[in-house]
Amino acid sequence: MKGVLRFAGLGLILVYCLAPFYWMAVSAFRRPSDQFELTPLPSPFSLDNMAAVFTPEVGFGRSLFNSLVVAGVTTVLTLIIGVSAAYALARLQFRFKNIVAALIIATSMFPGISLLVPLLALFTDIGWINTYQSMIVPSLSFALPLAVWNLTAFFRQMPAELEQAAMVDGCTRGQAFRKIILPLAAPGVFTTAIITFIAAWNEFIIALSMVNDSKMQTATVAISRFTGAYGFDQPFGTQMAAGVIVTVPLVVVVLLFQRRIIAGLTAGGVK
Repeated sequence: MKGVLRFAGLGLILVYCLAPFYWMAVSAFRRPSDQFELTPLPSPFSLDNMAAVFTPEVGFGRSLFNSLVVAGVTTVLTLIIGVSAAYALARLQFRFKNIVAALIIATSMFPGISLLVPLLALFTDIGWINTYQSMIVPSLSFALPLAVWNLTAFFRQMPAELEQAAMVDGCTRGQAFRKIILPLAAPGVFTTAIITFIAAWNEFIIALSMVNDSKMQTATVAISRFTGAYGFDQPFGTQMAAGVIVTVPLVVVVLLFQRRIIAGLTAGGVK
């Protein structure tokens, strides 16, 4: 009986989580004239919406490229800064270390919407509106606290004897970090990279506020401004198709690397 209830609970959670994505995928493969039908599967199956998304008038390919640039650069910069900061907090002894750690975590508590107006005024003054850096720098400030927190926990649970043994063998602290600690911390770094990339890829508010040029907008903003392939048709089907295109790569990456992601998250939480 307990097993049945367990599977029933898991099935209910799966249905609850996957139902919106399932309906989005089904709607994406309906014909534009069948968009409001309620059949569980598209009949007939159609690729019209998928083809419409990539028409030159829509410019969705450029938006995907912009999302890839913003999410990719944000992830790389977050890892470079986050790994160094987390290692320092986990291993080095310096004054006010706990205060610095508390301040880093406190920055993640600010609601993003409250920072938009001052950021918008600042970026307007320095000419950053409609640039990649106007989306990357704010995303970096939101991603770094989580990355530092996750990586600090990961570095703390690694034995300090590993570095000490390497230093006895002649390595400097920097060489011990680069040659010994960093390879062993790969699961935590990989998990942080995946989480940061997904968060930056799905970011919407900052990209919507900092960019008003259609050639610089990211995929999430482009979907919200979809007018359809011809400007006057119902954009529901093409929006669903664009949503599938944006979501599927992330789902595939998470499914492929789910073991590494779970290993990285649990390793950082176990002493």
